[in-house]
Amino acid sequence: MPPLARTIASCYKIVMDQSPSPGARRATIERNTTETRIRVAVDLDGTGVYDVKTGIGFLDHMLEQLSRHSLMDLMVRADGDLHIDFHHTTEDSGIAIGMAVAKALGDRKGIQRYGHAYLPMDETLTRVALDFSNRPYLIWKVAFTRDKIGDFDTELFREWFQAFAMAAGVTLHVETLYGENNHHIVESCYKALARALRAGIEIDPRKRDAVPSTKGTLGGSL
Repeated sequence: MPPLARTIASCYKIVMDQSPSPGARRATIERNTTETRIRVAVDLDGTGVYDVKTGIGFLDHMLEQLSRHSLMDLMVRADGDLHIDFHHTTEDSGIAIGMAVAKALGDRKGIQRYGHAYLPMDETLTRVALDFSNRPYLIWKVAFTRDKIGDFDTELFREWFQAFAMAAGVTLHVETLYGENNHHIVESCYKALARALRAGIEIDPRKRDAVPSTKGTLGGSL
């Protein structure tokens, strides 16, 4: 496990469902610090049911899109230091969701591993490609023309995607090819991530019992 991932993991109480059904890919993460208190539950084989309350309306809206379009059931409860700003709650929610996805995937046996999506939203087009490689990395080529969408700092979107990628153990490339409306730009990023995520975590029926790597494990060198 990379040093950063070990540091993140050490901050978390990780609780699996007490009686998961055979083959269930579910996990619950709890994180309590002086800055945020967060609980996340995911079911990778859900139907896109969500129950999200972070205290940040726009972030809730984006996480609901992530759940709905990936078909991952998602519950998020966050109580953060919003009297300071939205940074800690945004970043920590990305970490917690990423950790929950990683825990639910386990040894990643049988998954398709790779996913990509082109997501049009009116005048905007965003491309996301990902690899559940267990080698976290983010390429972020997304530009905004405004510093804020409502009360939300647009620079925090990169922080969320960076936190998610590091915690989930995913190589993640996000690029908005063109777009004008800042709301459309960021929403297309989350929806494209959702569709790519759905493809990457899908079980390959022909290789259900095999880790998708010639090494027999994911992580480390190619």
